[in-house]
Amino acid sequence: MHIRAVRLDELTALQDIERAAGQCFRDVGMPEIADDEPLTVGELARYHHARMAWVAADDADTPVAYLIADRVDGNLHVEQVSVHPDSARRGIGRLLLDHLAAQATSQGVPALTLTTFTEVPWNAPYYARLGFRILDDSRHTPGLREIRRREAAHGLDRWPRACMRRELV
Repeated sequence: MHIRAVRLDELTALQDIERAAGQCFRDVGMPEIADDEPLTVGELARYHHARMAWVAADDADTPVAYLIADRVDGNLHVEQVSVHPDSARRGIGRLLLDHLAAQATSQGVPALTLTTFTEVPWNAPYYARLGFRILDDSRHTPGLREIRRREAAHGLDRWPRACMRRELV
């Protein structure tokens, strides 16, 4: 497995990975999340052009997972990290997050942030094992508050969610 920048001709593959990865939400009573459409090709292309999109590719150089990130309030914010279920539970998500952390550190970025479901085992509990800590609401930056506002408008607050932060420096 190796991490590399996503190519434009792979954007529909990222959508397929997201759809497949989302199906596990059915098992925890969240079919609306499983049915939620991934970002459009145009939205994914924006991450590619910003150099904020990476894939984990197998030995045949086929993407099996991806991560996209934004710059939010001086940190790198994980917008999405998804691993195809056929490649799950092999440390690939961790590799992608560690790659992003190395990118951030090389740029002097102090932390990674993300938002996630708190009661889904492969969400907040997983990220906590990787060094992320739940932020108290009083520590939400303006950008994180805006992300949470958009998530709530999209209906994601139907289930408990939190902002998390992983210090890098």
